[in-house]
Amino acid sequence: MAEDTENGDNGSQDRIIPINIEEEMRSAYIDYSMSVIVSRALPDVRDGLKPVHRRVLYGMLNLGLNSNKPYKKSARIVGEVLGKYHPHGDSSVYGTMVRMAQEWSLRYPLVDGQGNYGSIDGDNPAAMRYTEARLLKIAEEMLADINKDTIDYQLNFDDTEQEPTVLPAKFPNLLVNGASGIAVGMATNMAPHNLTEVINATMAYIDDRNIEITELMKFVKGPDFPTGGIIYGFEGAREASETGRGRIILRARAEIEVYNNDRERIIVTEIPYQINKSIMIERTAELVNEKKLEGISAMRDESNREGIRVVYEIKRDANAAIVLNNLFKYTSLQTSFSVNNIALVHGRPMLLNLKDLIHHFVEHRHEVIVRRTKFELAEAEKRAHILEGLLIALDHLDEVIQLIRSSNTPDEARDGLMTRFNLSDIQARAILDMTLRRLTGLERDKIKAEYNELMKLIDYLKSILADEGLRMEIIKNELIEIKEKYGDERRTQIVHSSAEMQTEDFIEDENVVITISHEGYIKRTPLTEYRTQARGGKGSIGSNSRDADFIEHLLIASNHNYMLFFTESGQCFWLRVFEIPEGTRTSKGRAIQNIINIPKEENIKAYIKLTSLKDRDYLENNFIIMCTRKGVIKKTSLEAYSRPRANGINAININEGDTLLQATLTTGSSEIVMALKSGRAIRFNESTVRPMGRTATGVRGITLAGENDEVVGMIAIDDAETTVLVVSEKGYGKRTDIEDYRVTNRGGKGVKTINVTEKTGQLVAIKGVTDEHDLMIINRSGIIIRISMNQLRTMGRATQGVRLISLKENDSIASVAQVEREEEVAEEISEIIAETEALADDENKTSVIVDDVVPEHDNVEDHTIDPEELDTDDDDTEEEPEK
Repeated sequence: MAEDTENGDNGSQDRIIPINIEEEMRSAYIDYSMSVIVSRALPDVRDGLKPVHRRVLYGMLNLGLNSNKPYKKSARIVGEVLGKYHPHGDSSVYGTMVRMAQEWSLRYPLVDGQGNYGSIDGDNPAAMRYTEARLLKIAEEMLADINKDTIDYQLNFDDTEQEPTVLPAKFPNLLVNGASGIAVGMATNMAPHNLTEVINATMAYIDDRNIEITELMKFVKGPDFPTGGIIYGFEGAREASETGRGRIILRARAEIEVYNNDRERIIVTEIPYQINKSIMIERTAELVNEKKLEGISAMRDESNREGIRVVYEIKRDANAAIVLNNLFKYTSLQTSFSVNNIALVHGRPMLLNLKDLIHHFVEHRHEVIVRRTKFELAEAEKRAHILEGLLIALDHLDEVIQLIRSSNTPDEARDGLMTRFNLSDIQARAILDMTLRRLTGLERDKIKAEYNELMKLIDYLKSILADEGLRMEIIKNELIEIKEKYGDERRTQIVHSSAEMQTEDFIEDENVVITISHEGYIKRTPLTEYRTQARGGKGSIGSNSRDADFIEHLLIASNHNYMLFFTESGQCFWLRVFEIPEGTRTSKGRAIQNIINIPKEENIKAYIKLTSLKDRDYLENNFIIMCTRKGVIKKTSLEAYSRPRANGINAININEGDTLLQATLTTGSSEIVMALKSGRAIRFNESTVRPMGRTATGVRGITLAGENDEVVGMIAIDDAETTVLVVSEKGYGKRTDIEDYRVTNRGGKGVKTINVTEKTGQLVAIKGVTDEHDLMIINRSGIIIRISMNQLRTMGRATQGVRLISLKENDSIASVAQVEREEEVAEEISEIIAETEALADDENKTSVIVDDVVPEHDNVEDHTIDPEELDTDDDDTEEEPEK
């Protein structure tokens, strides 16, 4: 007993094998992960199918569920697949079959489902005992020639059945329908594409194996999702095609519709791929209730069998375009599709680009053609061999009949035939199996014709095997046939624009007035807050300027424009108009140093409004011309200022004691007019100033009249309709035709542009205006007046001008700007009178004349100068420029 026990113990010890738990877990986990990767989660690059999809299609083929056969219950199909090929839960098989039947899941569905197969709202399909299915015609193309030894088979899970390892696949299903799956340590997410585009690209690859991916993308422009939608940005699709990975921004197709004359609503007819419509609508309603989405008064889902239709009704005071952009930002109307093209290549997972995917399909299809041709050749040769025997028998018919009649058994007859006529066993059996009707002359001719056709077929099949080019032509012809049968138009539109949402998409593009004060306070105000008034009228208060501060710069722009700011030291800074803080007419604004990185001691002396910094033609065909107070002028290409920097750049090199005065945008052929405080001006063509680099100093534009003289402004005129407007510090001004200023040499002292007297004061501004412009005049008290230029007639160059605004004794004009006239709501005269009287009563404000608006007031004194009394001294003296 002891011996037996000891032996038993030793036997137990022999069966225990010590192992390292870490190594065992690593090995087991790797085995498990590879099983998941190869046998469950990743598609094969050749037919684009995972094992479960392949088994469902093969099982339906074995059940005879072709597209022209009656439907069968889904439960019957699921049972076939489960019992023979896929030993897993029935839900996995039925779920796979359902998805292959949903037109919103696959770009080209493979299963023809009858019954409730779910909906895009996420509704579940009916149970498999209620639904029926059969193959679609395009699925038969995936299975074509499967019985011609075109693919390899493997044993099923219990070694009782054979199942295909891959399908023959006449078209690139992986590219066409895409795939998604999560394995262990990796995942795949491949987008569907348009069949026509993919086939065209495949044929282009066959014609040129060295074709670049950029050339292939001329055919395959990007993914084509079954639910349509719009791809925003080409970059994601390009990156996915070139590398196999990329992020694609996908938007719903939405249109803004006007109804009931003035109401607006957003109509959504296509939603992004893989988005549940009902959940999307539900989430949008929550955002509206939470006040995170403004401007929506009602939502309705009007979708039906004809297609999707989701309606968002917009409130009267909301902008539909802004609401739509917010819907894109906060809801599933915009989503992203992350492409990750990982598929099995020879059983190993690989990341594949567009060319790789097409290459592996062509290689697979080439192998299928070769194997099919070999199979057909073997079958043809077998048949030809039998026909050769039959023809020998027919040629020796009497002798064959005599031999058969004299034989006691079939085996004896067979052996006799083989010996007598040198036939094979197969040929002899075929002769013995031949019916008597085959002995007729007509049947004999048929056999001979069949043999001749077979010999031609054999020669053709042998030529296919001998010529790769011919095999490639066959692949192309079959692809063309597929395209003609199943090709359709692209559903998903690709918009070549930036994929990222820009801030301006949420800002309404309306016109605003931008004001910058002397001390550097900036604001933007809607243009409609300013009122058009007649010449000489009291204006509305533009701001509550305090102490010595006053409005110095004023211009009209749209919210989406770019602004270039030039400081007195020659620095340039960028800003989008909508980034400027909004304020009322009476607000002071915000210090510009708090918005852009301008040093505290710097003042903004010039500004330029730009429509774009990305349009290459716009940048290369426009220039910035700058002038300084000392008369220096400089011309630089706009392209030099197209790359914004947070800390600004050097725009011009300023000499000691000088400061930048003005900068303007030109086309390269403008007429330049520079004016001096002393009342003189010079005109020369812009072409005489050569373009210089950003950091250059410039050249002399005008010679100053004395030490106290300085440049007050510069204008660039491009057309004959533009006139020269000059304004003096005491409120006088006039318009003069540009032709009154002779073209002279750059750098001269110029000619008289206004007759400067104590009454007029020195020159403070020069502007280029037309009848379509309005003039904004701002005095140092903060009063703004707006004058239509068609009220001011043109007059001589050296005249004194007329009074534009009446000023208090110690007041003077601070700034002048011309603006384009906007359509504004007309004011009631009573409101203007009320404002005028209120301002007149305010001791701290200037008493301004309103002669044209309220002429019936007795206490109104018209200080406008009669043009008949104007000084018409026309001093045309000009000095040569300094050399």
